[in-house]
Amino acid sequence: MKVYLNGKLYDKEDAKVSVFDHGLLYGDGVFEGIRVYSGLIFKLREHVDRLFASARVIMLTIPLTSQQVVDAVRMTLRANGLKDAYIRLVVTRGVGDLGLDPRKCKQPTTFIITDRIVLYPEVLYRQGLSIVTVPTRRNIPEALSPQVKSLNYLNNIMAKIEAINNGSEEALMLNQAGYVAECTGDNIFMVRDGALLTPPNHLGALCGITAACVVELARKRRIPVSEAVMTRYDLFNADEVFLTGTAAEVIPVVKIDGRTIGDGKPGRVTKVLMADFRKRTTLDGVRV
Repeated sequence: MKVYLNGKLYDKEDAKVSVFDHGLLYGDGVFEGIRVYSGLIFKLREHVDRLFASARVIMLTIPLTSQQVVDAVRMTLRANGLKDAYIRLVVTRGVGDLGLDPRKCKQPTTFIITDRIVLYPEVLYRQGLSIVTVPTRRNIPEALSPQVKSLNYLNNIMAKIEAINNGSEEALMLNQAGYVAECTGDNIFMVRDGALLTPPNHLGALCGITAACVVELARKRRIPVSEAVMTRYDLFNADEVFLTGTAAEVIPVVKIDGRTIGDGKPGRVTKVLMADFRKRTTLDGVRV
């Protein structure tokens, strides 16, 4: 495997980052996860735009133009001969000292990993996922905007640990007011009376690129879509629930906190949007 690191390709074993890099020491950096389907890099431009937007918020200057990032991603994929893959695109503050001061970091670090990923077993896409609400709350937006995909994912990791400890693959995270925000790495949707609902981003959810694609697909199907402040009560009484994310794609949820959702099987709207999304991935993207 070849890894892109600061303008060069290295063998996996030789792709090394300094222990003084502030991405490692403090989680000071931003990232994107991107999928490749049949030689098309899905929504690459949108992911790169979001990377730059995240970096702007934390005042991190990416040492490449957006087109250079696109070219670097394509080069790395071609070097590894991958036409179906998961891409991890990372920019850190770079090497500094043991203090917090970002001014000590003179040059950001950029690396790109291209590999394969399986987030959930295929059987769960057919039968549905069981999730649990966890004690760890979503970080408050006033502390760090949920739109910033930073390298500090400890909030999400703690929630994931709590889900695993409860025998579940995924965690439902609430915000400080007790309203539904998102899962550890996915946006959440529910279907009620034929309409599609999802929490507003200001409650603590990332503005997901896969989520936005699903909303677009739903509107093409003339399925009503809106944002809604929701509680666990609303999810328990939904007709259908599903999650969306770059790695997860679209996956149905059939049980939350032991409560069966709908009839306990992936619902009609969910299955339609799953199929539409999989078709879309082969049509929309930048060629490797």
